[in-house]
Order: sequence, then C-alpha cells, then structure tokens
Amino acid sequence: MEQTSMASDFSRTLALLRREKRISQRTAAGDLQVSQALLSHYENGLREPGLSFVVRAADYYGVSCDYLLGRSMSRDGGTALAPTPAEAGEDEADSAVLNKKLVADSACVLLDAAAKSGSQQLVDELTTYLSTVEYKLFRYLYAADKSNPSEAFRTDEDRFDALCDARMKLTELRIRCAANGGGALGLKQEDAELPDLSLAALPDDYPGRAESLLHVLQSVSDSIEEFDQTTRKKK
Repeated sequence: MEQTSMASDFSRTLALLRREKRISQRTAAGDLQVSQALLSHYENGLREPGLSFVVRAADYYGVSCDYLLGRSMSRDGGTALAPTPAEAGEDEADSAVLNKKLVADSACVLLDAAAKSGSQQLVDELTTYLSTVEYKLFRYLYAADKSNPSEAFRTDEDRFDALCDARMKLTELRIRCAANGGGALGLKQEDAELPDLSLAALPDDYPGRAESLLHVLQSVSDSIEEFDQTTRKKK
C-alpha cells in the first residue's frame, strides 16, 4: 500500500510542478533527458522512474526527493521532529513539548492567515471552531475521572458530544463562507483576501511555524489515506 501511495504521490507531484513552472511536457522531457512519451507515463502513473530520474527531477524543479516522492509536504524536505513517544532515547516530557509545538504552531498559522485576510468574521469562526474542539476534548478527559461531578457543566454528559459536533459542522460551513467573502449563513458580505497558502510559500511567510503545520498536514494526510484505502478494500 505504501509503495502504491508513493507512486501516486510522485506522478501527481511531478505533473503539478511542471504546470507550476508553466512549461510544456515536451520542454520538460527534453530538459530531463527523457522522451515525452516516457515523461507522460511518469506523470500519469503508468511507469515508475528510476532513482537517477527522481534526482534529476528534484534538482530541475528545485525540490527535495522526499517532497517529490510524497514523503514530506515541505519542498526542501524538512519536517518538524515527529513527536512519537517511547522511541529510543526520547523522553516522554520531550514528546509532550513537541506535540504542543505542533498543535500551537499550526493554530497560530491558521489564525494569522485569517487575520491577514482582513476578515474578522473568519477569525471569529476559526476561533469558535478551535474552542469547541478544546471544550469537547476537555469534557472527554474530565469524564474519565468518575469522581468529577458532571453537574459542573450545564450541558449533560449524554448530549454535549452531539451538540459540539453539530456546532462544529455549522462552523465549518461558516468558515468556508467567510473565507470566500461571506454573504450567507448569517455572515455579512465583505472583501476578504487570504494570503498565499501554497506549500511553497508557507516556510517563507511563517518561518519557525510552517514546518509544524506541514508536519501535521503530512501526518493527517497519511492517516486518512490509509483509512481511505482500507475502506475501499472493504467495499
């Protein structure tokens, strides 16, 4: 499964980079020292390239081999240190610090991008969504200790989960609406323009934090792809 996913990532990324560079397949093939037919096969996932071609393509498009192969969402191949506990030589406290950095940095990038759009509505909706997630997670942990009285919260234990989900779904719609200038779902129409959020621009625009977000994106992408593949097999 991993090899199939990597091959798919390679062909998709290879074609994307050529389109970004705005060059024809014929031009790229000549520069990469392969026939146009072979490059077409690579870009459509019909053939798997050798290592020498991967290296040439990475140099040609100015990205890392890891990015080209779908192993990293950072174009230079860098990633935030993966916060997996219980690895050799890694202290659990260090893992907790790394986890907090990934989550905090990613949230900061999202909120900062929303603020740069000039839309206070978008900032408010993102804040509402993140706050609801935090509330929901806290309730899970709080309820795990049976000595904690459920009466501390106005919403009953058997209802808060579904109510949070409902609010989050509505907020997701409002976030998408606000990002496009509002005008529906109770949001006023406004001029909102998000900054460049391309994977190439993130490291320059959010130094020190972009790597955390890219790590989160890669991690979640891998996990949902694995789940998606499992679901397809069951069907």
